[in-house]
Amino acid sequence: MMPITITNLYDDLSNSLQSLRSDSSRVGNSRKIVDAAIEDGKTYYGINSGFGALAQKRISKDDLETLQRNLILSHAVGVGAPVPKTVSSLMLQLKIHSLGQGYSGISSDTFHQLLKFDEHKLVPVVPSKGSVGASGDLAPLAHLSLPLIGQGEFWSKNDRSPIPAGVALAENGIEPIVLHPKDGLALINGTQFMAAYGAFVLHRTHRLVKLADILSAMSLEALQGSLKPFDKRIHDIRPHRGQVQVAENIRQLLEGSEILESHRDCGKVQDPYSLRCIPQVHGACRDALDYARKTVEIEINSVTDNPLVFDDGDILSGGNFHGEPLAISLDTAAIALSEIAGISERRTFLLLEGEDGLPKLLMQNTGINSGFMIPQYTAAALVSENKVLSHPASVDSIPTCLGQEDHVSMGSISAVKLYQVLENVEHVLAVELITATQALDYRLPLKPGRGVYQAHEFIRSKIPHRESDGMFHDDLNLSVTILRNNDFLNSLENQLGMLR
Repeated sequence: MMPITITNLYDDLSNSLQSLRSDSSRVGNSRKIVDAAIEDGKTYYGINSGFGALAQKRISKDDLETLQRNLILSHAVGVGAPVPKTVSSLMLQLKIHSLGQGYSGISSDTFHQLLKFDEHKLVPVVPSKGSVGASGDLAPLAHLSLPLIGQGEFWSKNDRSPIPAGVALAENGIEPIVLHPKDGLALINGTQFMAAYGAFVLHRTHRLVKLADILSAMSLEALQGSLKPFDKRIHDIRPHRGQVQVAENIRQLLEGSEILESHRDCGKVQDPYSLRCIPQVHGACRDALDYARKTVEIEINSVTDNPLVFDDGDILSGGNFHGEPLAISLDTAAIALSEIAGISERRTFLLLEGEDGLPKLLMQNTGINSGFMIPQYTAAALVSENKVLSHPASVDSIPTCLGQEDHVSMGSISAVKLYQVLENVEHVLAVELITATQALDYRLPLKPGRGVYQAHEFIRSKIPHRESDGMFHDDLNLSVTILRNNDFLNSLENQLGMLR
């Protein structure tokens, strides 16, 4: 199977599932080993035994299908707001990709039913709370699996209200199935809840770190900062990869700046850290996110259920379902993203101070107008919230399963709050986007660097200059849309060449 990458996440997953529709022979071979095990008279965890603390209880052959159905029903106890549909869809696809590698022993009936769900764009509704990030994401994956047996819910086409699974299956001409021995356990043991959140966020941050560099360059120009701290020689003697990349991006974005040239001999000795140390801060965040990306890429290409079925006929119980690698990496990603927002908010604050020829609060006629005062409040609130959300969930553990599962990762909590941190960061950057663009207006007719100029022109084609108070909320919504849409970054890189 071709590996799934974070950069090409959706295309890679689509190709993987298409390949599995054509050839699922590894699934069939793995299932033959499970079928043979059922007949050999031995006890195999979760196939003909109870689960967790009940692993010592042998289950009769007549009850094996009931055992798997009961597993799904009893474990579907998630609560809270539903997982976003985009993330739930990734959960489903990542589960199929993992099962398709042929180490899970799932039946062909169940596997192909999952493929049908994906083919018909049927996305199960999954509650966001209830997993402790070990023994697999049990509760979320049980909810993901309920529609296989006609239970649970799917997202509606318009995403407004869930549809009972039985109704949606009938509308698509699909019959519920009976789970075979081992199926239920293969479905709910795994880390696809955590991994889907991680993959979704890190796919978005691949672009977000470049956007943060662009906005910081805009703020640097607007504040008449110095380009000296971005000199290649400085970064060559402390060559952290992210730091070197960011410094190169800033130099590329500011190339040909008339604004920088106009204050070359102004006598300013040093800029505040939020300008001078952009490469060091953004770079460290990039390196942390790169570690998280590599970890999640390994995870989404791995098999994380239990027990595992090997080609030589061995069925081995292990701990690949434990979410510790994800928990620590997703906590790290949250810290890194929070820092990107934190330094962005500090640059926004500088833009409002009214120094170096900029009007205070970025409007000429303040008093009757509040100017850009309150968007900074919003950024400050979100940065503060991120500080709370960045406390690592992975340092906590509460024993479950009567002590059998005595150390759990809590990576599911890491995953959910990482998603919240991402959304907050995008809105903080949106505030810097509108303030830096407004500030650059006051530097006319001097032109900023070629990259900053292109960024400013693009934004001004979407969001107007403000000389009186208005619905900044609408401007912020437009700003977030710009940051989430590929057009802005694509437009710049088409003009400049690819940023690092």
